[in-house]
Amino acid sequence: MKKLVLLFYAFVALLLVVFASSCFENSGAKTLTKKTNNVNQVYHQDSMVNLVLLKKEITVENYFQFLDSLVNKYDSLTSYKLSEHLLVRANSWIIDTLQSTDYYRRIAQDSFVYNQKKMIVFAKGATLVIPDSILAEKIQNSFNSTLIDVNIPEFKLRIYEANNMLYDFPVRVGRDEKVYLEMSGRIQDLKTKTGKGRIVNHVRNPRYVNPVSNHEYFVTKRDDERVTKLPQIPFIETEINGIRNGQLIHPTTNAVTLGKAYSNGCIGTSEADAWVIYYYAPLETKIKIRYDLNVVNKEGDSILLKDIYSKKKK
Repeated sequence: MKKLVLLFYAFVALLLVVFASSCFENSGAKTLTKKTNNVNQVYHQDSMVNLVLLKKEITVENYFQFLDSLVNKYDSLTSYKLSEHLLVRANSWIIDTLQSTDYYRRIAQDSFVYNQKKMIVFAKGATLVIPDSILAEKIQNSFNSTLIDVNIPEFKLRIYEANNMLYDFPVRVGRDEKVYLEMSGRIQDLKTKTGKGRIVNHVRNPRYVNPVSNHEYFVTKRDDERVTKLPQIPFIETEINGIRNGQLIHPTTNAVTLGKAYSNGCIGTSEADAWVIYYYAPLETKIKIRYDLNVVNKEGDSILLKDIYSKKKK
């Protein structure tokens, strides 16, 4: 009986040795697990998956600082260049959450928000994924093939990936006027300028300044006549035809002006749409701003748009 018991344990030990050996010999892969209070990291070859557990809630006003801290911490642990845009696109629900801070979306839900910066983006206990190299490469390839397309008389901004249209947003554009702007100290043509270029800067905590008076303001009157503090939503700076002329893509706090020639030259979007555009337009993203009057609608019908800048007469 004792011999049978000894043979049984010897057989089990042999199985464990064979199993352990096969694990270590499988394609030379090495797995390393680290555990901390708020991170569970699993390394496999050149790929890494991190689940980050948040120990406290993060509001809009602390959002970018928090993301920067994550990028700084994990960039040295990834085999690719980790960025804010890549991180958020790997956790696309973040964009949905940021969109929900839109003043007019909240009003539609019968919720008045005076200060958007105090709204919660990440609740305590939320988890974020630091993407592995395979997902990171896929997202980066998407960035490389993205085009921001704006058709001025159509009041439309579209986001394309390769030849596929992902989004179609209403915008407002510059007025057909020449006005003296205190900010620049000269008379300027307010029409939105056409051409091809790229995204050259993101202003994540922008100052709101009236270029006509050069007056900075901190509150805004909404379409419903209520006053709120200004939201913190990134402005996107463009370079068109090699020139940086201050033509931005940024949200308007007055959604009623979308679909109109209303701005001082910038391309205005809704607050919700601005978040999507920002996270689909990292630095160096291509942009085309055109003035095409002949377009085809969703039903396939040819349409002649209104010549808002009277270009046919010139």
